[in-house]
Amino acid sequence: MTDYTDSINLICKYSGFNEKAYPDPFTGGEPYTIGYGTQFYPDGSPVKRGQLCSKEKALEYLFHEVDVIDTQLTKLNIVLTHSVRQALISFIHSIGWESFFYSSIVDNLETDDLPAITAEMSRWVFDVDHNVIGNLLDRRREEIGLLLQDSGELMPPSSEILLTAFRIYAGAPYEIQAIKNLEERINPYVLSRFANEFKVADNRWEKYQFEEYPENDFNTVFDK
Repeated sequence: MTDYTDSINLICKYSGFNEKAYPDPFTGGEPYTIGYGTQFYPDGSPVKRGQLCSKEKALEYLFHEVDVIDTQLTKLNIVLTHSVRQALISFIHSIGWESFFYSSIVDNLETDDLPAITAEMSRWVFDVDHNVIGNLLDRRREEIGLLLQDSGELMPPSSEILLTAFRIYAGAPYEIQAIKNLEERINPYVLSRFANEFKVADNRWEKYQFEEYPENDFNTVFDK
């Protein structure tokens, strides 16, 4: 099998290892999951309640699943870079092949529309009650970063891109346009949550004059 270390590391990191099969959190029963997110064994039989496995077996199952997903992607006859393929393997392992196949991602892969692909991937972070799952938010962020790795649009290594942007913001036309472009692409739920947490509607710069805002508070926020 081709080296899919990045895919496997992402899956293991976010799925975690479970020695004992556990039920679906929404059905309370099937499908059962074991190991690193395995729901079907290599012979096609489903995981059943109470079954156990070792880490070695769990990795064996995972390698098989990655190989199957890789084969399915190849059958799409779409040219994919190695990083894109690895990102998609982790993503598909998370949401399932059927959900992936009937999403808009396949069509966007054919046209190499990276903004549309990443926008669609970022939407798969909600539970059945439309609440954001933090674990999935982090996973999608890493998958998207891997997908963009060979595109020339790789994010800077800093994890404080927005804080840095706020600090150096000068109101230049290109900065305003970049912010508008970002806002159009951000998931509406995530954007509204940010607005509430940032207290955008509170007019806090009118409430707190700069001389009343302790300088050490700014240093704490923007300190590297």
